[in-house]
Amino acid sequence: MYLYENKMWNDDVSEVIKLNQWIKEYESKSVLITGAIGGVCSAIVDILIKNNEVVNNPTEIYVAGRSFEKMKNRFGKYTKENFFHFVEFDATDGKLNIDKNIDFMIHGASNSSPDMLEQEPVETLLENVIGMYGILKYGKKHEVVRILYVSSSEIYGKLDYDGCRKEDQYGKTDLLIPRNAYAIGKQAGENMCVSFSKEYQIDTVIVRPGHIYGPTMSANDKHVSSQWAYNASQGSDIIMKSSGSQVRSYCHCLDCASAILAVLLKGERCKAYNVSNPNSVISIKQLAQILSEYSNVELKVETPSYKEVQRFNPMSNSSLDSTELLKLGWNCIFDAKNGLEHTVNILREIKSELS
Repeated sequence: MYLYENKMWNDDVSEVIKLNQWIKEYESKSVLITGAIGGVCSAIVDILIKNNEVVNNPTEIYVAGRSFEKMKNRFGKYTKENFFHFVEFDATDGKLNIDKNIDFMIHGASNSSPDMLEQEPVETLLENVIGMYGILKYGKKHEVVRILYVSSSEIYGKLDYDGCRKEDQYGKTDLLIPRNAYAIGKQAGENMCVSFSKEYQIDTVIVRPGHIYGPTMSANDKHVSSQWAYNASQGSDIIMKSSGSQVRSYCHCLDCASAILAVLLKGERCKAYNVSNPNSVISIKQLAQILSEYSNVELKVETPSYKEVQRFNPMSNSSLDSTELLKLGWNCIFDAKNGLEHTVNILREIKSELS
Protein backbone atom coordinates (compact mmCIF):
# COMPACT_ATOMS: atom_id res chain seq x y z
CA MET A 1 0.00 0.00 0.00
CA TYR A 2 1.28 3.44 -0.94
CA LEU A 3 1.25 6.03 1.81
CA TYR A 4 -0.83 8.40 -0.34
CA GLU A 5 -3.60 5.75 -0.43
CA ASN A 6 -4.03 5.92 3.35
CA LYS A 7 -7.15 7.90 4.35
CA MET A 8 -5.70 9.40 7.53
CA TRP A 9 -2.58 10.54 5.67
CA ASN A 10 -4.69 12.11 2.93
CA ASP A 11 -6.88 13.85 5.49
CA ASP A 12 -3.79 15.18 7.29
CA VAL A 13 -2.29 16.54 4.06
CA SER A 14 -5.59 18.22 3.21
CA GLU A 15 -5.73 19.77 6.68
CA VAL A 16 -2.25 21.25 6.17
CA ILE A 17 -3.42 23.01 3.01
CA LYS A 18 -6.67 24.13 4.63
CA LEU A 19 -4.84 25.82 7.53
CA ASN A 20 -2.12 27.27 5.29
CA GLN A 21 -4.02 28.75 2.36
CA TRP A 22 -0.89 30.47 1.03
CA ILE A 23 0.24 27.04 -0.26
CA LYS A 24 -2.09 27.65 -3.20
CA GLU A 25 0.32 30.40 -4.32
CA TYR A 26 2.49 27.60 -5.72
CA GLU A 27 -0.05 27.27 -8.53
CA SER A 28 1.65 27.49 -11.95
CA LYS A 29 5.10 27.50 -10.32
CA SER A 30 7.85 24.91 -10.75
CA VAL A 31 9.64 23.39 -7.74
CA LEU A 32 12.66 21.09 -7.78
CA ILE A 33 13.28 19.01 -4.65
CA THR A 34 16.39 16.95 -3.87
CA GLY A 35 16.10 14.18 -1.31
CA ALA A 36 12.54 13.76 -2.54
CA ILE A 37 12.02 10.27 -1.11
CA GLY A 38 13.32 11.27 2.32
CA GLY A 39 11.09 11.66 5.34
CA VAL A 40 10.75 15.44 5.11
CA CYS A 41 11.03 16.15 1.39
CA SER A 42 8.63 13.38 0.36
CA ALA A 43 6.03 15.08 2.58
CA ILE A 44 6.70 18.33 0.69
CA VAL A 45 6.01 16.49 -2.56
CA ASP A 46 2.78 15.05 -1.13
CA ILE A 47 1.56 18.51 -0.15
CA LEU A 48 2.28 19.89 -3.63
CA ILE A 49 0.57 16.91 -5.26
CA LYS A 50 -2.52 17.37 -3.08
CA ASN A 51 -2.48 21.11 -3.74
CA ASN A 52 -2.56 20.36 -7.47
CA GLU A 53 -6.02 18.88 -6.91
CA VAL A 54 -7.44 22.21 -5.72
CA VAL A 55 -5.79 24.70 -8.10
CA ASN A 56 -6.51 25.38 -11.75
CA ASN A 57 -2.90 25.22 -12.96
CA PRO A 58 -0.72 22.59 -11.28
CA THR A 59 2.71 23.06 -9.77
CA GLU A 60 5.36 21.42 -11.92
CA ILE A 61 7.13 19.09 -9.49
CA TYR A 62 10.70 18.01 -10.24
CA VAL A 63 11.89 15.23 -7.93
CA ALA A 64 15.66 14.81 -7.96
CA GLY A 65 17.40 11.62 -6.92
CA ARG A 66 19.46 8.63 -7.98
CA SER A 67 16.68 6.11 -8.59
CA PHE A 68 13.44 6.44 -10.53
CA GLU A 69 12.38 3.03 -9.16
CA LYS A 70 12.50 4.41 -5.62
CA MET A 71 10.43 7.39 -6.74
CA LYS A 72 7.83 4.99 -8.18
CA ASN A 73 7.81 2.98 -4.98
CA ARG A 74 7.11 6.14 -2.97
CA PHE A 75 4.75 8.11 -5.24
CA GLY A 76 3.14 5.37 -7.31
CA LYS A 77 0.58 6.57 -9.86
CA TYR A 78 1.63 10.20 -9.50
CA THR A 79 4.90 9.49 -11.32
CA LYS A 80 2.75 9.21 -14.47
CA GLU A 81 1.17 12.64 -14.07
CA ASN A 82 2.19 15.36 -16.52
CA PHE A 83 3.21 17.63 -13.65
CA PHE A 84 5.58 15.03 -12.12
CA HIS A 85 9.16 14.92 -13.43
CA PHE A 86 12.11 12.78 -12.35
CA VAL A 87 15.57 14.37 -12.48
CA GLU A 88 18.72 12.31 -12.02
CA PHE A 89 20.85 13.76 -9.23
CA ASP A 90 23.58 12.44 -6.95
CA ALA A 91 24.25 14.97 -4.19
CA THR A 92 27.79 13.66 -3.67
CA ASP A 93 28.88 14.97 -7.10
CA GLY A 94 26.38 17.83 -7.43
CA LYS A 95 25.74 17.34 -11.15
CA LEU A 96 22.18 18.31 -12.01
CA ASN A 97 21.05 16.71 -15.27
CA ILE A 98 18.34 19.14 -16.34
CA ASP A 99 18.27 22.16 -18.62
CA LYS A 100 15.10 24.02 -17.66
CA ASN A 101 14.29 27.22 -15.83
CA ILE A 102 12.90 26.32 -12.39
CA ASP A 103 11.17 28.83 -10.10
CA PHE A 104 12.08 27.30 -6.74
CA MET A 105 14.64 24.74 -5.60
CA ILE A 106 14.88 22.87 -2.29
CA HIS A 107 18.08 21.02 -1.39
CA GLY A 108 17.22 18.37 1.17
CA ALA A 109 19.39 15.44 0.06
CA SER A 110 21.61 14.28 2.92
CA ASN A 111 22.30 11.42 5.25
CA SER A 112 20.57 12.07 8.57
CA SER A 113 20.08 8.70 10.27
CA PRO A 114 22.58 8.41 13.17
CA ASP A 115 24.07 5.14 11.90
CA MET A 116 24.74 6.63 8.45
CA LEU A 117 26.37 9.71 9.98
CA GLU A 118 28.79 7.40 11.72
CA GLN A 119 29.37 5.10 8.74
CA GLU A 120 29.52 7.70 5.94
CA PRO A 121 30.93 11.00 7.25
CA VAL A 122 32.65 11.73 3.91
CA GLU A 123 29.48 11.23 1.88
CA THR A 124 27.56 13.31 4.41
CA LEU A 125 29.95 16.20 3.92
CA LEU A 126 29.81 15.91 0.13
CA GLU A 127 26.00 15.85 0.02
CA ASN A 128 25.81 19.11 1.92
CA VAL A 129 28.78 20.92 0.39
CA ILE A 130 29.16 19.61 -3.17
CA GLY A 131 25.43 18.96 -3.48
CA MET A 132 24.60 22.49 -2.36
CA TYR A 133 27.25 23.90 -4.69
CA GLY A 134 25.69 22.07 -7.64
CA ILE A 135 22.23 23.44 -6.85
CA LEU A 136 23.53 27.00 -6.42
CA LYS A 137 25.58 26.83 -9.61
CA TYR A 138 22.49 25.69 -11.51
CA GLY A 139 20.45 28.47 -9.91
CA LYS A 140 22.99 31.07 -10.99
CA LYS A 141 23.00 29.85 -14.59
CA HIS A 142 19.22 29.51 -14.92
CA GLU A 143 18.10 32.51 -12.86
CA VAL A 144 16.11 30.51 -10.31
CA VAL A 145 13.73 32.70 -8.30
CA ARG A 146 14.80 31.29 -4.92
CA ILE A 147 16.80 28.39 -3.45
CA LEU A 148 16.11 26.91 -0.01
CA TYR A 149 18.61 24.83 1.93
CA VAL A 150 17.40 22.27 4.47
CA SER A 151 19.98 22.57 7.23
CA SER A 152 19.65 21.21 10.79
CA SER A 153 19.43 22.17 14.45
CA GLU A 154 22.76 20.37 14.88
CA ILE A 155 24.59 23.39 13.45
CA TYR A 156 24.20 25.04 16.88
CA GLY A 157 26.61 22.63 18.56
CA LYS A 158 27.04 22.43 22.34
CA LEU A 159 25.86 25.54 24.13
CA ASP A 160 25.79 26.32 27.86
CA TYR A 161 22.24 27.56 27.67
CA ASP A 162 19.09 25.97 29.07
CA GLY A 163 16.31 27.08 26.79
CA CYS A 164 15.02 27.20 23.22
CA ARG A 165 17.72 28.44 20.88
CA LYS A 166 17.25 31.46 18.71
CA GLU A 167 18.78 31.61 15.26
CA ASP A 168 21.86 33.57 16.41
CA GLN A 169 22.83 31.44 19.44
CA TYR A 170 25.77 29.22 18.47
CA GLY A 171 27.83 26.84 20.54
CA LYS A 172 30.89 24.64 19.95
CA THR A 173 31.34 21.83 17.43
CA ASP A 174 34.34 19.49 17.80
CA LEU A 175 36.01 19.41 14.37
CA LEU A 176 37.88 16.17 15.12
CA ILE A 177 34.83 13.96 15.63
CA PRO A 178 33.81 12.28 12.33
CA ARG A 179 30.17 12.09 13.41
CA ASN A 180 30.15 15.90 13.35
CA ALA A 181 30.52 15.80 9.57
CA TYR A 182 26.75 16.29 9.56
CA ALA A 183 26.82 19.49 11.62
CA ILE A 184 29.92 20.84 9.87
CA GLY A 185 28.53 19.99 6.43
CA LYS A 186 25.32 21.80 7.26
CA GLN A 187 27.27 24.82 8.53
CA ALA A 188 29.29 24.90 5.30
CA GLY A 189 26.13 24.53 3.20
CA GLU A 190 24.55 27.50 4.96
CA ASN A 191 27.62 29.66 4.44
CA MET A 192 27.75 28.69 0.77
CA CYS A 193 24.15 29.87 0.36
CA VAL A 194 24.81 33.33 1.80
CA SER A 195 28.14 33.54 -0.03
CA PHE A 196 26.44 32.88 -3.38
CA SER A 197 23.84 35.48 -2.47
CA LYS A 198 26.49 38.10 -1.80
CA GLU A 199 28.78 37.33 -4.72
CA TYR A 200 26.26 36.34 -7.39
CA GLN A 201 23.00 37.89 -6.09
CA ILE A 202 21.28 34.49 -5.82
CA ASP A 203 18.20 34.58 -3.58
CA THR A 204 18.72 31.95 -0.89
CA VAL A 205 17.01 31.11 2.38
CA ILE A 206 17.68 28.47 5.05
CA VAL A 207 15.64 26.27 7.38
CA ARG A 208 16.92 24.46 10.46
CA PRO A 209 14.54 21.62 11.37
CA GLY A 210 14.62 20.01 14.78
CA HIS A 211 13.78 16.32 15.26
CA ILE A 212 11.29 15.19 12.63
CA TYR A 213 9.04 12.16 12.92
CA GLY A 214 6.08 10.73 11.03
CA PRO A 215 4.96 7.87 8.77
CA THR A 216 7.23 9.05 5.93
CA MET A 217 10.29 8.03 7.94
CA SER A 218 12.01 4.81 6.88
CA ALA A 219 11.89 1.75 9.11
CA ASN A 220 15.68 1.80 8.77
CA ASP A 221 15.95 5.32 10.22
CA LYS A 222 17.81 5.01 13.53
CA HIS A 223 16.41 8.14 15.16
CA VAL A 224 14.60 7.02 18.30
CA SER A 225 11.43 8.85 17.25
CA SER A 226 11.28 6.69 14.11
CA GLN A 227 12.37 3.43 15.71
CA TRP A 228 9.96 3.80 18.62
CA ALA A 229 7.03 4.72 16.35
CA TYR A 230 7.60 1.54 14.36
CA ASN A 231 7.96 -0.46 17.60
CA ALA A 232 4.72 0.98 18.94
CA SER A 233 2.88 0.23 15.70
CA GLN A 234 4.07 -3.40 15.87
CA GLY A 235 3.27 -3.86 19.57
CA SER A 236 6.95 -4.14 20.53
CA ASP A 237 8.41 -2.76 23.75
CA ILE A 238 10.20 0.60 23.60
CA ILE A 239 13.85 0.45 24.71
CA MET A 240 15.34 3.73 25.97
CA LYS A 241 19.14 3.79 26.25
CA SER A 242 19.62 7.03 28.14
CA SER A 243 17.97 8.91 31.00
CA GLY A 244 15.68 10.48 28.41
CA SER A 245 16.22 13.90 29.93
CA GLN A 246 17.44 15.44 26.67
CA VAL A 247 14.99 18.07 25.38
CA ARG A 248 14.20 18.14 21.68
CA SER A 249 11.98 20.07 19.28
CA TYR A 250 9.90 17.30 17.75
CA CYS A 251 7.91 18.14 14.65
CA HIS A 252 5.62 16.00 12.50
CA CYS A 253 6.90 15.60 8.94
CA LEU A 254 3.85 17.38 7.46
CA ASP A 255 4.27 20.36 9.77
CA CYS A 256 7.96 20.50 8.88
CA ALA A 257 7.14 20.26 5.17
CA SER A 258 4.60 23.09 5.31
CA ALA A 259 7.06 25.21 7.30
CA ILE A 260 9.68 24.72 4.58
CA LEU A 261 7.18 25.77 1.91
CA ALA A 262 6.30 28.84 4.01
CA VAL A 263 9.94 29.91 4.29
CA LEU A 264 10.57 29.24 0.60
CA LEU A 265 7.65 31.47 -0.36
CA LYS A 266 7.73 34.16 2.32
CA GLY A 267 11.03 34.03 4.21
CA GLU A 268 13.55 36.86 4.23
CA ARG A 269 16.50 36.56 1.87
CA CYS A 270 19.69 35.08 3.41
CA LYS A 271 17.90 34.41 6.69
CA ALA A 272 17.81 31.12 8.62
CA TYR A 273 14.59 29.94 10.24
CA ASN A 274 14.24 27.38 13.00
CA VAL A 275 11.57 24.78 12.19
CA SER A 276 10.02 23.90 15.51
CA ASN A 277 6.50 23.16 16.65
CA PRO A 278 6.02 25.05 19.94
CA ASN A 279 3.47 22.40 20.96
CA SER A 280 6.03 19.59 20.65
CA VAL A 281 9.07 20.65 22.66
CA ILE A 282 9.44 17.64 24.95
CA SER A 283 12.08 15.33 26.42
CA ILE A 284 13.05 12.01 24.90
CA LYS A 285 11.47 10.29 27.90
CA GLN A 286 8.17 12.11 27.31
CA LEU A 287 8.28 10.97 23.69
CA ALA A 288 8.76 7.37 24.81
CA GLN A 289 5.96 7.65 27.36
CA ILE A 290 3.46 9.00 24.83
CA LEU A 291 4.17 6.12 22.46
CA SER A 292 4.24 3.39 25.11
CA GLU A 293 1.03 4.55 26.79
CA TYR A 294 -0.87 4.99 23.53
CA SER A 295 0.19 1.60 22.19
CA ASN A 296 0.05 -0.19 25.53
CA VAL A 297 3.63 -1.45 25.29
CA GLU A 298 6.29 -1.49 27.99
CA LEU A 299 8.94 1.23 28.28
CA LYS A 300 12.30 -0.30 29.28
CA VAL A 301 15.65 1.33 30.05
CA GLU A 302 18.92 -0.34 28.99
CA THR A 303 22.59 0.65 29.02
CA PRO A 304 23.82 1.64 25.55
CA SER A 305 26.86 0.07 23.93
CA TYR A 306 29.95 2.15 23.18
CA LYS A 307 29.07 2.08 19.48
CA GLU A 308 25.55 3.33 20.17
CA VAL A 309 26.87 6.18 22.30
CA GLN A 310 28.99 7.35 19.34
CA ARG A 311 25.79 7.92 17.37
CA PHE A 312 24.10 10.07 19.98
CA ASN A 313 23.32 13.71 19.33
CA PRO A 314 25.74 15.43 21.76
CA MET A 315 23.32 18.22 22.72
CA SER A 316 21.34 17.88 25.97
CA ASN A 317 18.91 20.57 24.87
CA SER A 318 18.41 21.14 21.15
CA SER A 319 14.98 22.76 21.38
CA LEU A 320 14.39 25.64 19.01
CA ASP A 321 12.67 29.00 19.20
CA SER A 322 10.12 29.21 16.36
CA THR A 323 9.19 32.90 16.75
CA GLU A 324 10.57 33.94 13.35
CA LEU A 325 8.83 31.08 11.56
CA LEU A 326 5.47 31.83 13.16
CA LYS A 327 5.71 35.44 11.95
CA LEU A 328 5.39 34.12 8.38
CA GLY A 329 1.85 32.92 9.03
CA TRP A 330 2.70 29.23 9.29
CA ASN A 331 0.22 27.03 11.14
CA CYS A 332 1.08 23.58 12.51
CA ILE A 333 -1.66 20.96 12.76
CA PHE A 334 -0.16 18.60 15.35
CA ASP A 335 0.98 18.64 18.94
CA ALA A 336 3.29 15.87 20.15
CA LYS A 337 0.47 13.61 21.33
CA ASN A 338 -1.82 13.61 18.31
CA GLY A 339 1.10 13.70 15.87
CA LEU A 340 2.60 10.54 17.37
CA GLU A 341 -0.79 8.86 17.57
CA HIS A 342 -1.51 9.57 13.89
CA THR A 343 1.93 8.23 13.01
CA VAL A 344 1.34 4.95 14.84
CA ASN A 345 -2.16 4.56 13.38
CA ILE A 346 -0.95 5.08 9.81
CA LEU A 347 1.98 2.69 10.23
CA ARG A 348 -0.39 0.06 11.63
CA GLU A 349 -2.82 0.44 8.71
CA ILE A 350 -0.12 0.30 6.09
CA LYS A 351 1.36 -2.83 7.65
CA SER A 352 -2.02 -4.58 7.95
CA GLU A 353 -2.87 -3.92 4.31
CA LEU A 354 0.52 -5.15 3.14
CA SER A 355 0.37 -8.37 5.18
